[in-house]
Amino acid sequence: MFGFNVFPEIPRPFNTQYKCFSVSMFPGNEREDVERGGKIIMPPSALDTLTRLNIVYPMLFKLSNKKTNRITHCGVLEFVADEGKVYLPYWMMHNLLLQEGDLINIECVSLPVARYARFQPQSEDFLDITNPKAVLENGLRSFACLTTGDIIAIRYNARIYEMCVLETKPGSAVSIIECDMNVEFAPPVGYKEPEKPVTNEENVVNPVDLMPEPTGFVAFKGQGNRLDGKKKKESVHTEAPLDKPVYIRGIPDYNHKIGTLKFLRHVKPVNNEQAKDQDEFKAFTGEGFSLRKTKK
Repeated sequence: MFGFNVFPEIPRPFNTQYKCFSVSMFPGNEREDVERGGKIIMPPSALDTLTRLNIVYPMLFKLSNKKTNRITHCGVLEFVADEGKVYLPYWMMHNLLLQEGDLINIECVSLPVARYARFQPQSEDFLDITNPKAVLENGLRSFACLTTGDIIAIRYNARIYEMCVLETKPGSAVSIIECDMNVEFAPPVGYKEPEKPVTNEENVVNPVDLMPEPTGFVAFKGQGNRLDGKKKKESVHTEAPLDKPVYIRGIPDYNHKIGTLKFLRHVKPVNNEQAKDQDEFKAFTGEGFSLRKTKK
């Protein structure tokens, strides 16, 4: 009634087609910032149209290849492309199965803010990175959104690491601009968990059995002989003799208990009858003598 619009304006859709080219075809200097991110370069006429359509910011777009029914989502970096052309990163053209000069459909969309995403590295070399989450976070700063099923490219230390977006929440396509997103990694393609050796108690091998038998000189292995030529008398002892352990140089005692000391000696048995026949020694029982002669 008074010239005011009571009803809010409904955003009108932006849906048009362009010829797509890779960033390497962009005239001028090489644009590495576009190649390692998830944003495209559009013509100035697209900006004029978008500002008159009352769209929702940030500007996010749905890219579609009508021939293969492949879709992805992206943001926009600049509006400096030639009219009728858009320039995409190579990984994005690879996902959409596009060739240089093919037609691509671009539609302005609104995506929910991301809460969760799970990635799968396409190479085991990604495991060599010390802090993979920090590397991924730094690489995603050049992206505006993620689409489930895309294989994105992350640049780190002059190398390109490809990551497959396995899952995103709360939708299959999410916006990652100013969001708090939980990130998880799936095992890389071709990675196998190391198998743990299965031990069978029946087939346990004693480490002593694996040692080679001693060869050459072995100390104290011979027999003792008397100097007078007589044979050594066999001791008569009712108790079982102590078994002297066989010592092999280089093999430790695996049955040793910490805190104990073992002194293994070959104890000679004592004949009690011979001990009784011998006279017992008594101190100071001898006779005294004087060196000085007595005078008569």
